[in-house]
Amino acid sequence: MKPMLVFLAATTVALTLLAPARSVAADPDLVRDARRALDSLTASNPAARDLRAKAKAVLVFPKMIKAGFLFGGQIGDGVLFKGKGVAGEYNSVAASYGLQAGGQTFGYALFFMNEGALDYLNRSDGWEIGSGPSLVVIDQGMAKTFSSTTLTQDVYAFIFDQKGLMAGVGIQGSKITRVDD
Repeated sequence: MKPMLVFLAATTVALTLLAPARSVAADPDLVRDARRALDSLTASNPAARDLRAKAKAVLVFPKMIKAGFLFGGQIGDGVLFKGKGVAGEYNSVAASYGLQAGGQTFGYALFFMNEGALDYLNRSDGWEIGSGPSLVVIDQGMAKTFSSTTLTQDVYAFIFDQKGLMAGVGIQGSKITRVDD
């Protein structure tokens, strides 16, 4: 199992190094796309709408690109919204290994419910999903029965606008890094 972790770490580093260089100012097209994606998600999903009202901040990746055949990877850029303003631009990369094949695009939003989780994102040298604050992924089935009165986790995630065909199971490592420092 240890060689698999080394592979995932090496692939994540390679994807990070291959990502295009970023400017200091947030990309206006990315901000527009992220805002539209968040507005669409919260308009169509009552659970996301309730979380948005209570969240300290929301990190939105409007378009992630994922592809793989046994080995896979995904990459995309996102915007952190705090209140009505933009608080930063981020990059997400992931590497995976397993029985998988295909390609897809999708978006996802992370709702940071407390200052501790948000502080961890801001002070870490790249937040690796699976370490740090607790994360709950809200799927369509859970979103129908979700109650925002019982919020107990640090971060809630929604995946939306999936297009393409990607199938399989595997192990994935993911890292989110601020790119506008």
